[in-house]
Amino acid sequence: MTNIVHARSLQKSYGQFKALDGVDLDIPAGSICGLIGPNGAGKTTTLKALIGLCDVEGELTVAGRDPRVARHKLMEEVCFIADVGILPKWLRVSQVLDYVEGVHRKFDRAKAIQLLSTTEIPSNKRIKELSKGMVTQLHLALVMSIEVQLLVLDEPTLGMDIIYRKEFYDRLLNDFVDGNRTIIISTHQVEEIETLLSHLVFIKRGAIVLDASMAELAEIYTEVLVTPDKRAQADALGPIHVRELLGKKSYTYEAVPKAELKVLGELHTPTVADLFVAKMKDAKHG
Repeated sequence: MTNIVHARSLQKSYGQFKALDGVDLDIPAGSICGLIGPNGAGKTTTLKALIGLCDVEGELTVAGRDPRVARHKLMEEVCFIADVGILPKWLRVSQVLDYVEGVHRKFDRAKAIQLLSTTEIPSNKRIKELSKGMVTQLHLALVMSIEVQLLVLDEPTLGMDIIYRKEFYDRLLNDFVDGNRTIIISTHQVEEIETLLSHLVFIKRGAIVLDASMAELAEIYTEVLVTPDKRAQADALGPIHVRELLGKKSYTYEAVPKAELKVLGELHTPTVADLFVAKMKDAKHG
């Protein structure tokens, strides 16, 4: 599978602060990739670099182009959304369609109208008159109707309640994903997107600490519920994280053969949320 994003040694500083510190990244075309990291880790800077909104040092290609020198052409193949809840409140729905049709040559107005026909959104209403759920549906209809290779979402469901967040991701999966188009999602709501993802990237302090397919995670990472009599043996195998769980201790390992771990206790594949905590910890225990 080819990569729609290829980055090597990306560097970006703001004064003394290093937002990106040698980022290496490969995102396969056709994947749904989660870019996860704590506040200030470099997620938004990375996304902005990918779409040419942030100048960086290093090697970078997105959809076969360097965003720093070919942003205009690149944006014909990329759609970027920072918050699906934000649309100009004074515009009517029909005027929003007019605007998007005017600025993006790959916008399919007929498709947008067809998608909106499955909602209760009236075309003559202003954005400010719509409910939050309707604004979400409208923004989704716009996104789904732009024929691009790459959709970049930065905290797209921020501020939405769980019903609207679920609807957003369900429609995204059903109406946008076709095996060829790629989605990059940056979010704090790890548990909500875990089942959608085919690829996972963790960023910490401006550096990538995990870049793998979801299928690879089960091979690389193992969580073991260890009984008290096996803890010394478990410690000796070098866990990347240890936590208390139901009166036992849960040990997370990276690249340790499962044959060596099965004698310690019950084996599991860690959830993305648990793996995130393990990879973000500075110490191996705690």
